[in-house]
Amino acid sequence: MADPKGFLKTTDRELPARRPVSIRLMDWKEVYEAGDSAVLKRQAGRCMDCGVPFCHQGCPLGNLIPEWNDLTWRGEGRQAIERLHATNNFPEFTGRLCPAPCESACVLGINQPAVTIKQVEVSIVDQAFAEGWVTPQPPGRLTGKTIAVVGSGPAGLAAAQQLTRAGHTVAVFERDDRIGGLLRYGIPDFKMEKKHLDLRLSQMTAEGTRFRAGVNIGVDITWTDLRARYDAVVIATGAMVPRDLPIPGRDLPGVHFAMEYLVQQNKVGAGDTVDNQILAEGKHVVVLGGGDTGADCIGTANRQLAASVTNLAIGKQPGDSRPEHQPWPMSPTLFEVSSAHEEGGTREYLASTIEFLANDAGEVRAIRVAETEYLDGRRVPKAGTEREIPADLVLLALGFTGPDSTELTHELHVPLDDRSNVVRDSDYQTSHEGVFVAGDAGRGQSLIVWAIAEGRAAAAAVDRYLEGETQLPAPVKPTDHSFAI
Repeated sequence: MADPKGFLKTTDRELPARRPVSIRLMDWKEVYEAGDSAVLKRQAGRCMDCGVPFCHQGCPLGNLIPEWNDLTWRGEGRQAIERLHATNNFPEFTGRLCPAPCESACVLGINQPAVTIKQVEVSIVDQAFAEGWVTPQPPGRLTGKTIAVVGSGPAGLAAAQQLTRAGHTVAVFERDDRIGGLLRYGIPDFKMEKKHLDLRLSQMTAEGTRFRAGVNIGVDITWTDLRARYDAVVIATGAMVPRDLPIPGRDLPGVHFAMEYLVQQNKVGAGDTVDNQILAEGKHVVVLGGGDTGADCIGTANRQLAASVTNLAIGKQPGDSRPEHQPWPMSPTLFEVSSAHEEGGTREYLASTIEFLANDAGEVRAIRVAETEYLDGRRVPKAGTEREIPADLVLLALGFTGPDSTELTHELHVPLDDRSNVVRDSDYQTSHEGVFVAGDAGRGQSLIVWAIAEGRAAAAAVDRYLEGETQLPAPVKPTDHSFAI
């Protein structure tokens, strides 16, 4: 284990400081300052190397957390990245974007603050890239089999890298003009600068993975033709259909889906010119939805110099401590203040949106809301509590309802489940022979660690389908639901 008395000598969590709000609102760089190596070693030393490491179960990737904590404490960074990469293709993504269910499952968290697992993880991989330890791993032989991966988010990239390293010829198709999916255009730079994505894509390109951006499967190439051209197809398109709010005034100018807004800003950050860009400057912005996407909208609006930002959630405010119905080692629902929340704005809970109101020009000027009350288990607006909130720009961050599957179901006739996800069997294969599905397209909206885990597992299933056997790891089954949600 790491320091045998580390958890006794150091009882507090220590994380890198966030840059001052006044400074970071002037740019789009990541919010955290560089960490201190002594602090990192001290935190890694708090890991108890438990006989039953529940952190393994908290993460669907099965990350070998006590092992790389120990190696970090010992200063053996090169060995640490090898153990980290053994289960996770992209720790530079998860270390920045994952809500860390592994920390909720940390045994130390029963009576002390959990080990800063996520910070140790991202520090290991950042050092590895800086030191040149992350190098291409091309296959020793080629199988002659070809695979198309549709979608270049974390699930698609994980499947592609695993299958390329197994010796298959893999082409990744992405309908956007750049590779990366939500990692490229859905995540603001202040959460993850795109240089980290580009570094990993460079490694994958050197390994032999082929990328085809700007190709919309189902439109530019039919799904039927794609299947005929390749020995296997992996659907990893994500669950990108946004949940709408069909209330009066929904069609007013100024009411937009959150992802439309975030994608435009990320394109501008990449150097593109976006005509008629949705901007928050000088506007009263209302963000509907209290999740990560809503927080991304808040941080973006504040950087665009919004006049005000109000965040509304229909449900109750979560508590500050673990609720009884989510005991350790489950991942609890807690009230959190993200970096975006501390940058400004108002957060309101139990707020039901009733109507979007127009000004004389026919644009949104306000929203009418009411208090939420619970009747027979349903959330409904409470009569007599209606009020208006000024709103020149409304962003709907209400989650996603499933994959964009119109052409897919029409051409390949694969069924969807009652949540609009693509149905697959225990080996990730759809009803259409040779067509597999991984990540949110089959699972529904979930965490980045689940996307990577499913990408790795689907790759093993594809390899077995093509070769009769596989040496690739399969960390999860489609029916698995671990402690992470």
